[in-house]
Amino acid sequence: MSNIGTTTATETLDASTTTAAAPAAGPTTTGTPPTLTTRPAALDAGYPADSVTGQTLDDLWHMARAVLDANWSHNHTVPSRTLYPHQWSWDAAFISIGLARVNPQRAWQDLRSLFLAQWPDGRVPHIVFDPNVAERDYFPGPTFWQVPRLRPGHSDGTGIVQPPAHAIAVWEIYRRSPDDRSLAELRWFYPRLVAAQDYLLTCRDAGRGGLASIVHPWESGLDNSPAWDAALSAVPADLGVLAGRQRHDNRVAAVAHRPTDEDYARFVALALAYRDGGYRDDDLPGRHDFVVECPTFNALLSAAERALAAIATVIGVDPGPHLARARRITQAIDERLWNPQTGMYHALDVRTGRLSPARCVSGLVPLILPDLPAPRAAALMAMAESARFGISAAMPVASYDRTADDFDPVRYWRGPVWININWLLCRGLRDHGRPAQAAQLRTAMLDLVRRSGYYEYFHPVTGDGVGSAAFSWTAALVLDLLADPEGLDEVTSDQAAAVTGR
Repeated sequence: MSNIGTTTATETLDASTTTAAAPAAGPTTTGTPPTLTTRPAALDAGYPADSVTGQTLDDLWHMARAVLDANWSHNHTVPSRTLYPHQWSWDAAFISIGLARVNPQRAWQDLRSLFLAQWPDGRVPHIVFDPNVAERDYFPGPTFWQVPRLRPGHSDGTGIVQPPAHAIAVWEIYRRSPDDRSLAELRWFYPRLVAAQDYLLTCRDAGRGGLASIVHPWESGLDNSPAWDAALSAVPADLGVLAGRQRHDNRVAAVAHRPTDEDYARFVALALAYRDGGYRDDDLPGRHDFVVECPTFNALLSAAERALAAIATVIGVDPGPHLARARRITQAIDERLWNPQTGMYHALDVRTGRLSPARCVSGLVPLILPDLPAPRAAALMAMAESARFGISAAMPVASYDRTADDFDPVRYWRGPVWININWLLCRGLRDHGRPAQAAQLRTAMLDLVRRSGYYEYFHPVTGDGVGSAAFSWTAALVLDLLADPEGLDEVTSDQAAAVTGR
């Protein structure tokens, strides 16, 4: 495999940490997880108990802590005990943002366990497998991916990635607890985060336009979004690839909530092709059937560069290159992914040069970028408030156009409401001068969870919980929302200047 075994700065750094002074030990890695204790003062001020469930925000806080405690596994937090028994990459980022509010040491430990599986080329695997989970209890597991053990003593991972939200998470943890331990963590994470960004912006710039391409829908985090339908049509739906392979998801979740067998066959075929090609990234449009530039993935790529600029400022590194790269990525998103006919961003099939026709929530996420052109930000806010996505006092944004003929309120990313995406949009609304709308969206998210629980996602009409219950990133991001009741938890002026470049 051409990408494995190449000596890089990341590999050298891993070797050097065996003798360098490491940050203080993190939380216990076996047995009972560290207790989450920190709680905002006056949590329920101005918020009555829910009229249906009777729950107060204090109840919500304690239940979120309980979910995260129950999902602690050895040295990381699993997304859920049933459907997702390993560690997922962008889940770990969102989870650590919530953990930063209650136990920063555990937040650092969570992300470290992920980055210890980083490849020498910089990629961070989308799953890090727990060796204590049997192969039969999750498909596709480590035997399927056939990734060689990259470092002795560390867990196996996959060969694909997920959205690069990790630098944002590292910065969030640091600014919740800017002490000596956190400073040491910043120094440990910085070169590894840079290596992850470099991999995406070099090896994955398949379109040669300054954006990272995904080579599998799973890399988007929005696995079976209609955004991928047009590009996936080039991949045969050969159900034969599923022969002898038991779908774990359909054993523990409702079939109507999960991707169809046809979609799953395409997913498995793409993973097999990438694996059998040695996980190579050269000439992707020529050698691979799915090469797509995703608005959400690249918006987080740009936001990560701004977070790296803030980190660099703290540890004494020049933030300028990160800010310049963030601006270039934002410009490339606007030039390559904007559709003036729809007034939002769309996924681009690099192989055909065509934008997906589907209006998906992934096209709204660039709202998180502070340097997004004002007319674009205004258009995205209008789209979020339109009948297509339905942001309101009663319901957060849906994952797909509510007016589309194939809108599905319960099938994974084809209609339901997701807390992590709405959390990102809430930040975007606030940062683009819409604090009232951000506050409304925050309240809608909290009310949804109070009524239905900490589910993976939610029915966009009834608000009922769908997918896996006791879901970690829902609990973690609720903790973050509760800790910042007025949306006023801003960085200091010096930190803001580093992040925005202003």
